[in-house]
Amino acid sequence: MAKILTQAAVEKLKPIPGKRRFVRDAGSRSLFLVIQPSGFKSWVMRFRRSGGAAAKLVLGPLDLSRRAPSSEPEIGQPLTLVAARQLAAKINTERASGRDVVADHKARKHRQRVKIAEAAVNCFAAAARDFVERHAKTKTRGWRETARNLGFNADDLAPNMGGLAHRWADRDVRSIDAHDLYAVVEEARRLGTPGIPVRGEKISESRARHLHDALSGMFGWLVRHRRVETNPMARVHKPDKAKARDRVLSNAEVAKLWTAADAVTEPFGAVIKLLLLTGARLNEIAQLRWEEVSNDCSTLTIPGSRTKNKLAFSIFLPPAARDIISSVQRHAGCACAFTTNGITAISGWSKTKRRLDAAMGIPAWRIHDLRRTTATGMAEIGVPPHIVEAVLNHVSGAKAGVAGIYNRAAYSAEKKIALEQWADHIVALVSDEPAKVVSIRGGGR
Repeated sequence: MAKILTQAAVEKLKPIPGKRRFVRDAGSRSLFLVIQPSGFKSWVMRFRRSGGAAAKLVLGPLDLSRRAPSSEPEIGQPLTLVAARQLAAKINTERASGRDVVADHKARKHRQRVKIAEAAVNCFAAAARDFVERHAKTKTRGWRETARNLGFNADDLAPNMGGLAHRWADRDVRSIDAHDLYAVVEEARRLGTPGIPVRGEKISESRARHLHDALSGMFGWLVRHRRVETNPMARVHKPDKAKARDRVLSNAEVAKLWTAADAVTEPFGAVIKLLLLTGARLNEIAQLRWEEVSNDCSTLTIPGSRTKNKLAFSIFLPPAARDIISSVQRHAGCACAFTTNGITAISGWSKTKRRLDAAMGIPAWRIHDLRRTTATGMAEIGVPPHIVEAVLNHVSGAKAGVAGIYNRAAYSAEKKIALEQWADHIVALVSDEPAKVVSIRGGGR
């Protein structure tokens, strides 16, 4: 016969080995204390639904604290005897009013699971990683920089300590507003992008613009995929463009760079020399694949997927550049021409740049300045502007607008001569020998 339970009795009731024990509380209709063979105790209600089917509703684990309920008890919470009776009385009242409490409870649990799943998917770290993997990595060339700005290590997309993916790891992206985003963009401008060490100038408009671009792209993608309603970055001012750089290495600095490149770890030195000899962008050379190199190492064919303007182009290598390519150590099974691990292309230029700076001892410069140095140097030794643009794969100036649509001249011969002439000039700077000059002004002007 059921007895009215007391707190002391609830605490003293013992388990039955190998069997669950149900103890009915006569002080509350349909309420039972369940004792597992392990000794774990919880509260359940057992009753029949309106159709006559037996039903069971688990209320929650036993709370042995003897504290009085501080709020209305709910299903799932630890429950004292008093709280369990209060909850059972509430459920019995709902049943008496005709509600299907079992169905209601299942619906609540489903909503909770959906809410938890949405929170896991929409937390900043997960949403940002999805954006990088599903969009930036497959559709943008600068995805590695985007990943770093959002707070990830680009190699494995693990959150960087202090980066946004770490700082806002569990924060729901739907709760991030324009004030939050403005603050972090301003932080990038004044103090540095979260998680990325500051090098060079303290205040940087360029740094802030890069973070703005990454966040704007991410939230725009989240809007398209219905994970947020609006893009809060639309209300965050984009920092002004940094003043255009005009740094060009002098002939003496070029000679110092060439010598310093011999002292840094390979294949970084080889890449630096090729950048100077060809005027190519860093990743066009650093991420070069052997399939893009001709059999005789005389030509590089860069596909549109790896160029800024999406246009494929060929780079004719003068003898000095061919010698560099030919001397590069090949790694079996690796498609990358320049690698240190035999798996991926080289990256992480900060250490190499510091070593070059220490060896050269010249005013501040950037690796991208080598492209401007090549363009300026070619012009100074007599290469026509439209040939310089063709060498750099530019669609601007002489080939911009309508002229660019109709002028499809590849200038193959002229580009080859220009690059050979430029290479001769560099070799002369390094060896103190006079450069061999070949006129190319007649071609295509």
